[in-house]
Amino acid sequence: MTSHQMIRRTLCAALLGLCSGAALASDYPAKPIALIVPQNAGGTNDIVARIVGQRLGETLKGTVVVENRVGAGGNIGPQLAARASKDGYTLLMTISSSQAINPAVYKSPGFDPVKDFVPIALVGSVPNVLVVTPGFAAKNLDDFLKLVKAKPGVYQYASAGNGTLNHLLGEMLNRMGGLDIQHIPYKGVAPALTDVIGGQVPMAFASLPSVLGYLKSGRLLALGVSSPQRSPALPEVPAIGEKVPGYAGTLWVGLFAPRGVPAEVERRLGEAMASVLQHGETRAALSAQGVELASATPAQFAALLQEDIARWGKLVKSSGAKID
Repeated sequence: MTSHQMIRRTLCAALLGLCSGAALASDYPAKPIALIVPQNAGGTNDIVARIVGQRLGETLKGTVVVENRVGAGGNIGPQLAARASKDGYTLLMTISSSQAINPAVYKSPGFDPVKDFVPIALVGSVPNVLVVTPGFAAKNLDDFLKLVKAKPGVYQYASAGNGTLNHLLGEMLNRMGGLDIQHIPYKGVAPALTDVIGGQVPMAFASLPSVLGYLKSGRLLALGVSSPQRSPALPEVPAIGEKVPGYAGTLWVGLFAPRGVPAEVERRLGEAMASVLQHGETRAALSAQGVELASATPAQFAALLQEDIARWGKLVKSSGAKID
């Protein structure tokens, strides 16, 4: 084969690929889209995924089906999404705990958060809330810090598991606040909150959507939020950073596609998500759950992911929160 023939064949293959991608995008979606959620039903990510997924399906004039694929501390879902066909019919709605923290916590998480995925849209962020039972001795953040600091090693906090964001937020509070609160890991936020409500553990860090109902019913009391500023959903609750300067850490939720999806499908998904996140009813539904909506390009979302991987990786290393 001559060099001229090779060039022609290469150009033809490239043009055929472009045409195939365009044809795929024009028909997309021709079948239901699976939206993988690596967390349990009823959690923050699941709540957000169901709100966004319904509107995304309507916008694309198709169907989006939420699939909770849990296990291995949030690694199973990303593993499945990374190995799925690169056709846009399998997407991943995930949170910073899985995508930015797990690669540092697990020796072999089974996926690469950067190489295996392309960011489509950052939905928003939610603070974690430091919650206690109503009968706890301290009723506000000031009294809490004084009480716990005066009794090192006496109190415990529950988390959704080793290496989760709510675990690391407790470690951060210990280090920055000069405290010594013992960590009690659970297999998920639901059993952790059950034991806090039941009085087995006095406190926990948990995402705002997961505790909002308990706060409204009075079964839990919020002492502080982990966001840099107060949450619009809990304006009366101080940011922990107001009393512990520099303290902050939020959970973000975002949509990814397996890297390698056709460019036109990626573009269409991005445009559809931009429309979804501007829809009044969708914004209201997310805000009601305590989600602070984001305004970021895919490139800015990718940069945020890289920053969080580096940031949380340092804390994981210093805390020793490794899982084989």
